[in-house]
Amino acid sequence: MSDVITIALSKGKLLDPTLELFRQAGYTGYHVRADDRRLILEFSEHGHRVLIVRPSDVPTYVEYGAADLGVVGKDVLLEQSPDVYEPVDLNLGVCRLVVARPNGPQLGQRMSSKLRVATKYPTITERYFNQQGLPVELIKLYGSIELAPLVGLADRIVDLVETGSTLKANNLVEEEVIAWSSARLIVNRASLKMKHAVITELIARVKKILSRSRSKKVHV
Repeated sequence: MSDVITIALSKGKLLDPTLELFRQAGYTGYHVRADDRRLILEFSEHGHRVLIVRPSDVPTYVEYGAADLGVVGKDVLLEQSPDVYEPVDLNLGVCRLVVARPNGPQLGQRMSSKLRVATKYPTITERYFNQQGLPVELIKLYGSIELAPLVGLADRIVDLVETGSTLKANNLVEEEVIAWSSARLIVNRASLKMKHAVITELIARVKKILSRSRSKKVHV
């Protein structure tokens, strides 16, 4: 069916609030059991097919047309710069991408003029420090970024922070906020033309819920 749309959703923290947002937008069938391990979910009553994928893979699925739409954090979009349409900030999973350093003297001094920075966002990090005119040596890590400066692997880290409690627990302090991140609805450019009616209806429904939510906050 040409009006069936495929949506790539990020597994992890964003999944439950995204499903709740879609339910509020009128897609009431969006229920997933906690023990459900399926990667493809069919919500035929809405004409939706949902893919559950890693956040870093969502832009790829959407850009190459395996999914018509997706939900992913702005941090991933900034890092990858995919060729997709980004019509809506869902205001979910709000975090900040920061530069952090040890709170106090670091372990040892290396014979290097370059700042060593550990991160899972090498593109954003390199761009930021280039704009500052600072030469850096990048170390790509995939987890436990906070450990790097504690053992002398790096002078700074660039990582996503929600409350800052993990930084504090590891005696790290924020030095600079590079960008703010929240979940974005993204759309494949060809799909927007070929399935314009159903996609624009979904976007309109989501925007209406977000607008209603903002109005409630203003009047509280």
